[in-house]
Amino acid sequence: MEKSRDIARLLEIMAALRTPGTGCPWDLEQTFATIAPYTLEEAYEVAHAIALGDLGDLRDELGDLLLQVVFHARMAEEQGAFDFGGVVEAITDKLVRRHPHVFGDARDLTPEDVTALWGRIKAEENRLKVASDPDRAALPAGALATVKAGRPALSRALDLQKAAGEVGFDWNSIHAVLDKITEESREVADAVTSGDTAHVEEEIGDLFFVLVNLARHAGVDPETALRGANAKFELRFGYIERALRARGSSPAAASLAEMDALWVEAKARANDFRSRS
Repeated sequence: MEKSRDIARLLEIMAALRTPGTGCPWDLEQTFATIAPYTLEEAYEVAHAIALGDLGDLRDELGDLLLQVVFHARMAEEQGAFDFGGVVEAITDKLVRRHPHVFGDARDLTPEDVTALWGRIKAEENRLKVASDPDRAALPAGALATVKAGRPALSRALDLQKAAGEVGFDWNSIHAVLDKITEESREVADAVTSGDTAHVEEEIGDLFFVLVNLARHAGVDPETALRGANAKFELRFGYIERALRARGSSPAAASLAEMDALWVEAKARANDFRSRS
């Protein structure tokens, strides 16, 4: 099959995959709900490629993410809701509308001015959306109304906390958050002792939520922090595997004490490298 840089070719391929009788059986049985987890997965893989600084992998992962958009658009087109062109039109209109300092009369704005302007435009968009939906318009617009429901749990926790903080419901200091983490940790321990799985899940959720609050008060993005921790774990565990392989062994054959010693060694090497760089 001939390679193509034209989006039209990708749309044709997706349409062929979804054509009953001649298309792909797996693609044909998919729905918005079954594809959604893959969409999230591909977005995370884009972020992972960025964290690694691998631009070749980033190109491939962006292609996988684009496929998700094309897939959803194709299913919507089959239902007569919208097509890929509609997706492009919607985001084009939104970008122009939210950048009057580029495409309109607003000029000479500072980055802070742009952020404030963006917020006002989004608020007006939400107001119009609510006004056009009778069921939604009947509900009071609370402080958390603008927090999107479809966000990953970690990111949504951060957005909820920011929204609550803007109306004064917030910790007074980062030290108060640290005290709360100690309290929540004790509650997790008590739940584990009780043996109630549902209670353990609830308390661990509370602990995660407070940890996000700690990151926010420290000026750290929790998602970025966790991605960094994941990458660090991968590097250190990779060191353990390589060291064991050099000894003719493997993690499955090694003792926990042996792997712990190699973990400490990997950590020391990383710290030494940072001190020299």
